[in-house]
Amino acid sequence: MAWGREETSGSIDFASAALDAASREPISVSSAVGAAKARVGEMGSFLVTGEVTGFRGPNARSGHCYFQVKDESAAMDVIVWRGVYASSGIELRDGMQLELRGKFDVYVGSGRLSFIASRISVSGEGLLRQQVALLREKLKIEGLMDPARKRPIMRFCTRVAVVTSLSGSVIDDVKRTLRRRNPLVEIDAVGCQVQGPGAPATIIRALEVAAASNPDAILLVRGGGSYEDLMTFNDETLARAVSACPVPVITGIGHEPDNSICDDVADRRTSTPTAAAESVAPALDEIVTSINGRRERLARAMDLALAADARSLEQVDTSLARGMATLLDRERVRLEGLAKRRCLTNPESLIDDRAVALMQSEQRLVDALPRALGRKASSLEDYSVRLDAAASRMLRPHEAMVSSMAATLDALSPLKVLGRGYAIARDEAGHVITDASSLTVGDSVSVRVGAGSFEASVTGTCD
Repeated sequence: MAWGREETSGSIDFASAALDAASREPISVSSAVGAAKARVGEMGSFLVTGEVTGFRGPNARSGHCYFQVKDESAAMDVIVWRGVYASSGIELRDGMQLELRGKFDVYVGSGRLSFIASRISVSGEGLLRQQVALLREKLKIEGLMDPARKRPIMRFCTRVAVVTSLSGSVIDDVKRTLRRRNPLVEIDAVGCQVQGPGAPATIIRALEVAAASNPDAILLVRGGGSYEDLMTFNDETLARAVSACPVPVITGIGHEPDNSICDDVADRRTSTPTAAAESVAPALDEIVTSINGRRERLARAMDLALAADARSLEQVDTSLARGMATLLDRERVRLEGLAKRRCLTNPESLIDDRAVALMQSEQRLVDALPRALGRKASSLEDYSVRLDAAASRMLRPHEAMVSSMAATLDALSPLKVLGRGYAIARDEAGHVITDASSLTVGDSVSVRVGAGSFEASVTGTCD
């Protein structure tokens, strides 16, 4: 453990402090711990570097972190409060190299000496890991690592493109694995640089070339190496290119513990290049076993389905039989009820009932007629009296008028004139003869007198 410069004026003479303590009377544990805490508090802050070990945190309730930092010969307890840890942006874990700024403190309850960190940062490889962690969090927030975004990959790929260095053993391992497991898989190898400056750009170009050949999947693989060697696959531009690739991408980068940003954004992450090749090319015997297994499952499923349908048909047949029996029983009861009706057991009863009803109606009519006629006669007599009185009142003025007109007509009647000895003569055409010169001898005339008429013949005329 390396110690930085102590930020206090002067130094602490621990030996003299011990002599002073020994010369005094015995004190309690609390007093001793309090004195130690006060003396430690007089120390300034330190800048310490060391390796994290025994990390515990953040605490579920408080959010604080507890661990130790160590070097080749010493270790010390460290406490990082919740606010300091949150503001650092670092995801602490064992093995990280840290630089810590802080002060020592003694916990009174246990007398334990701890280093209270006020600022933490990553040193060496840890700095790279911190940068990768920040980029991973950024891309995670954007949704590039969301499992729902990742595309399904065909179980039996017939054509794959391999993006890797063509000068290493990785491409040979992938080809050997694919030939061993399924020689029917076609392979397109696209070379690129997998580490060093400019490597991300060559990989992006290789992904574009591989996608243009329209394979079922792209294997982005490389062998193992140091953390710095694998930093190519933590490049943000490359990670976005992998995420945006139109063909599903499977990564097999490094060894099992290695996990890069490209692994996180790829559609499938495998631990090694060999595992990536195995994931897209199931062995032929596995395919045969899978097909046989599926055939057996299909047969069992078909048997179960047929058995279920048979049971269902039996249930339907039983229900139908019960329903038909119930329906027939109900119809039989209904028909038996109909058969017991009088109209069917004794059809003549309908006529007899109608005859009896008709005779009863006749009797009621006979009984009702005298009463009705008596009521009508009384009403008619009353109506007749009132009608006679009304008729007399109505006819009286008319009778007087008719008598007056009759007297006038009688006075003007030709019959009155005829009754005084005058006569009316008519020619054969029935015209009244008013001029004797219109007649000739021998003409027949009809003469009307006061009482009756007679026929005459003209024997002569005179003026």
